[in-house]
Amino acid sequence: MKSIKMLVAACLLFAWQASPAHGDVETGAALDNAVVLGNDISWPQCGGDLPAPPAFAIVGVNGGRPDTINPCLATQLAWANHSSDATGGTPAAVYVNTAATEPVESLWWPATNTYRGIDVSDPYGTCDGTGSPACVYVHGYAMAFDDVASLKEAGDDVVRHMWWLDVETGNSWLSDTAANAAELEGMTAYLKSTGAEVGIYSTTYQFGKIVGKVNPGSNLYTLKDWLPGAESTSSAQENCAAAPLTPGGIVTTTQFTEGNLDYNYRCPAAAPVPTSPPTPQPEQVRFEAYAEMHAAQIS
Repeated sequence: MKSIKMLVAACLLFAWQASPAHGDVETGAALDNAVVLGNDISWPQCGGDLPAPPAFAIVGVNGGRPDTINPCLATQLAWANHSSDATGGTPAAVYVNTAATEPVESLWWPATNTYRGIDVSDPYGTCDGTGSPACVYVHGYAMAFDDVASLKEAGDDVVRHMWWLDVETGNSWLSDTAANAAELEGMTAYLKSTGAEVGIYSTTYQFGKIVGKVNPGSNLYTLKDWLPGAESTSSAQENCAAAPLTPGGIVTTTQFTEGNLDYNYRCPAAAPVPTSPPTPQPEQVRFEAYAEMHAAQIS
């Protein structure tokens, strides 16, 4: 994910940000050693010294885009497995990059509702190989499938309970917000089918620009939120009271950057209880029909 850089007040209006694990921002003395904090890391930390295992950790699976891999994934997952949460029975969380495209020759695109032998139950109907929401949904499902496979290929045999979707304007998106939502819904559906819990990392501005209004029928409606943009431990704590990204959501985690690391604060009501692997949850579906999406991307 990308942690927001607060350069000037104007930047706050546009929510310009780098990846949650970007870590090239110099800030003031924002840390409060009396507060329990976690860290998120990803490809920007490759080759550098990692901090001592924190209370909780979040590791980026991709290399900045959905179709890439964090080259240090295995090493960073091993580091995260020594966090206090992980040693206490709650596996470290992971996050994945997200984007929505249309059919292009250089990238894989679905032609049916089947991926890797799995019949995808699609609330938007039948994918016919076009840029319809039905196909965008299958594409999102496939991207999440590949993300889970990437962990296994990295030698990770831990059941990851929490997956965060990194939703930012820095990646490519379509002008049709309903189609963008379909991409994220497809990802959420697959991840939930594995028994995982899913949350969203974004700002109100960026999520609104990309996805727009989320209706109660969407499986995005009640997801947990991880909000960037704080400047210190104290403002991270204050951001727990911020409005969620969706009407049915809840802010559980907030983020700020200090030096070259991202720090995360877990909102008081969000403390985890170690459990056995969860039972797969049924998919939520969206009942509204949408017109085919436009090809233009958000500028």
